[in-house]
Amino acid sequence: MGFGLFALPWWGLVLVTLILTHVTIASVTIFLHRHQAHRALDLHPVASHFFRFWLWLTTGMVTREWVAIHRKHHAKCETVDDPHSPQIYGIAKVLLEGTELYGEEAANRETLAIYGRGTPDDWIERHLYTPHTVLGIALMLIIDIVLFGVIGLTVWAVQMLWIPVFAAGVINGVGHYLGYRSFVTRDASRNIVPWGLLIGGEELHNNHHAYSNSARLSSRWWEFDIGWMYIRLLAMLKLAHVNRVAARLRFDTSKAKCDLDTLQAILTHRYAVLAGFTRSLRSTVKHEVAALKVARLPATMRRWLQRDAESLPEKDHAVLRQALMSSTVLQTVYSMRQELAALIARTNASREQLLQQLEDWCRRAEESGIAALSDFSRQLRSYA
Repeated sequence: MGFGLFALPWWGLVLVTLILTHVTIASVTIFLHRHQAHRALDLHPVASHFFRFWLWLTTGMVTREWVAIHRKHHAKCETVDDPHSPQIYGIAKVLLEGTELYGEEAANRETLAIYGRGTPDDWIERHLYTPHTVLGIALMLIIDIVLFGVIGLTVWAVQMLWIPVFAAGVINGVGHYLGYRSFVTRDASRNIVPWGLLIGGEELHNNHHAYSNSARLSSRWWEFDIGWMYIRLLAMLKLAHVNRVAARLRFDTSKAKCDLDTLQAILTHRYAVLAGFTRSLRSTVKHEVAALKVARLPATMRRWLQRDAESLPEKDHAVLRQALMSSTVLQTVYSMRQELAALIARTNASREQLLQQLEDWCRRAEESGIAALSDFSRQLRSYA
């Protein structure tokens, strides 16, 4: 197909394009995201510079800009200061204009100064990668044409579109709009699919927001994070060192009373605790809601169980208040959930005070007369 060094059939070109774009995705998730933005792993200089060079060729992105924007996204998530929240801008804008939103924030010098610290600042970054971003992608165009001929233009175009579509659009957009939630985080993050393949593991976005400093994005046994697989391979080759991964929940069913280990586990896994509350009380809430027969109530209660009450749209607050006034069970579930969320978010209390509050919460839950709430409390006590 066209006068290149390699005369590949159409399926060969498709395969090569997929491989090239996959290397780019791996570079983003391993180098920019997990290594640079969150310091979840350290990379050997050889691996680090390969990723920097490849991203310069295939995206033209500047490490400091990407890292700063992503860190600000975590710090200001789902607020008006979030650089790319579909909850603020709307899903269509983030999907279709994600690159423009990235460019606008990259021009914000305050963002770069506050959130871009610790990124590469060596000679090649200052004199080549940062000031000459267009040169890298132009060089990639020449390489594709030399290798594949005229059809190399198409290969190059797909490479250039891959990150704007999948990272700036799908992850930043769909990853905060549609999907399942393993953890009840304070933002709207979602896991798009349980198999993080096409986007290097970034599809497991809710898991990432729950444990942002973890080098592994998969959490449940049936989730697969291909980026983590690559990190493990790099570690075996002494090209990477993992700093942090999300700890696994452990249980000691013989425990009848909360102790400091229980408290520490609950604080560490606070988003998993709230998700467990949601799963445990879902049937109870659904039964009460069905009995009330209030318009719009099922959707309102589902949103409330998945997120904090203050994040509900204003129209849902009146519906929620009406439901709470009509059902003592819903009122109890609501107040206990709010208390638990406040307890695990409290930072100005001592560990002894928090432990006493936790024990009191468990006692009242088990005396509530609501079987699901009592069962959840007993499970909470078994956290080790």
